[in-house]
Amino acid sequence: MKRRQDIQKASLIVLGGIAAGLLLGWWLFRSAPGQTGHAHHTAHTHTEDKPQVWTCSMHPQIRQDKPGKCPLCAMDLIPVKTAGTIGETVDQDGIMLSKEAMALANIRTTAVSRRNPVKEVRLYGTIQADERLSHSQVAHTGGRIEQLFVNFTGETVRKGQTIASIYSPDLLNAQQELLEAAKIQSSHPAGQALLEAAREKLRLLKLTDSQIGEVEQSGILSPLVNVVANAGGIVTVKKVAEGDYVNQGSVLFELTDLSTVWAMFDAYEADLPYLKTGDAVAYTLSALPGKSYRGKITFVDPVIDASTRTAKVRVETANPGLRLKPGMYANAVVEASLKEYAGSLVVPKTAVLWTGKRSIVYVKQPDGDMPVFRLREIGLGAALGDAYVVLSGIEEGEEIVTNGVFSVDASAQLEGKRSMMNNDADADPAAGESWKQAAFAVRGLCDMCKKRIESAAKGVEGVSSAAWDKATKQLHFHYDAEKTSLDAVSKAIAKTGHDTEKDKAADNVYNTLPGCCKYRKK
Repeated sequence: MKRRQDIQKASLIVLGGIAAGLLLGWWLFRSAPGQTGHAHHTAHTHTEDKPQVWTCSMHPQIRQDKPGKCPLCAMDLIPVKTAGTIGETVDQDGIMLSKEAMALANIRTTAVSRRNPVKEVRLYGTIQADERLSHSQVAHTGGRIEQLFVNFTGETVRKGQTIASIYSPDLLNAQQELLEAAKIQSSHPAGQALLEAAREKLRLLKLTDSQIGEVEQSGILSPLVNVVANAGGIVTVKKVAEGDYVNQGSVLFELTDLSTVWAMFDAYEADLPYLKTGDAVAYTLSALPGKSYRGKITFVDPVIDASTRTAKVRVETANPGLRLKPGMYANAVVEASLKEYAGSLVVPKTAVLWTGKRSIVYVKQPDGDMPVFRLREIGLGAALGDAYVVLSGIEEGEEIVTNGVFSVDASAQLEGKRSMMNNDADADPAAGESWKQAAFAVRGLCDMCKKRIESAAKGVEGVSSAAWDKATKQLHFHYDAEKTSLDAVSKAIAKTGHDTEKDKAADNVYNTLPGCCKYRKK
């Protein structure tokens, strides 16, 4: 009985609570119609921003006030992202990215600092014989080659080694004159002078004093004269065979001493200011991997080749064991200290976007909870391999994007703000439609080819950027169709010696290319 009373008491409490709740709700919302309209007005006030703008992800210069298709590529337009959607105020050119977006895009920043820059100049060339150690072995008397003791090119010859024997009527006559002068030496007033003249004539025919004395004593004449090597080296050219007739002064062999060789490199004119005599050079050879050779620059050619736009740079190297052979390909690195830029600001190359006319970086703003980046145009000095010297536009200690800069620039383009390809955020939507991207095949082999091809393309007025892929042989470039054309770019490259899918380089220009760039197969 008591249990039933407890249950009834609990039920009454619950029903009382529900009734009290309903009464409280009716009292709170009895003026809801007017308040609802006010709340709606307030929300509308906070969400109403600028009219929605639509753009193309491939052509950010296209901007429309309604969705549709891109007039250039027919892709669906996408809404432009605005900074206000994040709930923070950003200036007109600021690009705001959340920390999560920065992590996903792998965006990293680095503070700008000063240092004493060192420029790495890369050179490509070949091993060549030292011209000062090349010799011509000649015949000192005319006659017939009776016997050769050196029979093929590439044979090693020692200085003083007998390399040929010549049958010489002139030698026979000179020996006869010697004996006649010896007979009248004591009986004729000019006998002694005649004897000395006969001896000197034999000396000019390369007979030694002991051989001349032996002829005088024995009285035996020999028409054969031996040719001895006046220098040691490798036979590079053999010009005679046994039985050939030669004149006095005829070249029999070309000899080259390879104990010291030259590494001859091609340096582009833009790199020549950083190269001087005495600079240390380290280079490697494709034929001898893992081995590094060192030397010093002993000569820089004062004349630039008109077709390749390069000058020869010579490095002398000792060649013990003759491991360095003429014709081997060599790759060198010269670390040139840029004293005129000592203490200059230096930024990594990965931080710079270069359009051909402008060099830009993205600077992180120092204040604010959310990362905000702004585009900044800078003036560049010398290129240092993986960095640039900065002449203007940025200050020491400022933080710039060094990794993921393309992601930041892409956000700027999609938001219609200043970016690499859009210098005016308020430009006419049709502006820039004359700029196009194109690609075609260009033949080449090495990094020298890459540099030559890209320089030729960028040298055409209206081309803002160019990149040649050594693996695919494709040149990708960005150009203004109102200023140039594909044919003009192709012809400019062909003039440097590289065949394109549109034009073939002239043979006389192709033949001037360095050996490592000869891409035509025989």
